[in-house]
Amino acid sequence: MILGVSYDLLRWEERNLIDEAKKAGNKVIPLFTKDLTFLSSEDTGYQDMEAVIQRNTSHSRASATSMLFETYGFKVFNDSLTLNRCENKLLTTFLLRSRGVAVPRTAIAFSRERALEIAGKLGYPVVIKPIEGSWGRMVARAQDEDTLRSLIEYQEFTTLQYKTIFYIQEYVNKPDRDIRIFVIGDEAPVGIYRENPKNWKTNTALGAIAKPLKIDEELRELALKVKEVIGGFFLGIDVFEDKERGYLVGEVNGVPEYKNTVRVNQFNVSGFLLNKLTEVIKK
Repeated sequence: MILGVSYDLLRWEERNLIDEAKKAGNKVIPLFTKDLTFLSSEDTGYQDMEAVIQRNTSHSRASATSMLFETYGFKVFNDSLTLNRCENKLLTTFLLRSRGVAVPRTAIAFSRERALEIAGKLGYPVVIKPIEGSWGRMVARAQDEDTLRSLIEYQEFTTLQYKTIFYIQEYVNKPDRDIRIFVIGDEAPVGIYRENPKNWKTNTALGAIAKPLKIDEELRELALKVKEVIGGFFLGIDVFEDKERGYLVGEVNGVPEYKNTVRVNQFNVSGFLLNKLTEVIKK
């Protein structure tokens, strides 16, 4: 297989993916986004690529390059539609909700006054998140209305694209951890717990510790249902364990990191991904 790997930062994941692809006998074409240009009057110089794996850390670069490669007829994993569904938390949450997937109680408001009003209905504490973003950046917990008012004001004066749309979510009563489960192709083969007893945020980028996860059937079915709704080929799904309601889907990542998952599970994510990709391309 002739495989393009689109990236803007060469992290462990991208290096491992390229190494595993070469070991399997594939030809790899590195596509460093910052060096790429596209000209509408010309074809790209990569016409022999059978697939492109999208690994840009920047959502705007990931979405744009996936979209551009698609217009040239390439198969891109993940495609631009999936990436946009994943990046926009408003779209992710309410799309999942519309298909019967359990999500935390979430409110969307378009003014400060309505945001404060509906947060009161949710009940404090609440969590306010930017519509787009990752690694837990600008995600904040408000214990009361006064705190939320300050956080809303802060958001209004940022340069965020959706700074006047307020995404407010209940604070889920969960253990000091959440779950990251991966869907690759038509399977959910591996996942981790992300534990952080010192911080309510469980992103590994913020100090959470990855531990192996034994995937039960309910969790597997939930992950595959999310994939059915969101689309895509390779997803990282964040799941909360509510003590009364069970599993709730928090977010979906369209360009997931997996170094810690490989480390604690001794599971070859890149190799599994490439095998699944070969199956798809052959079809």
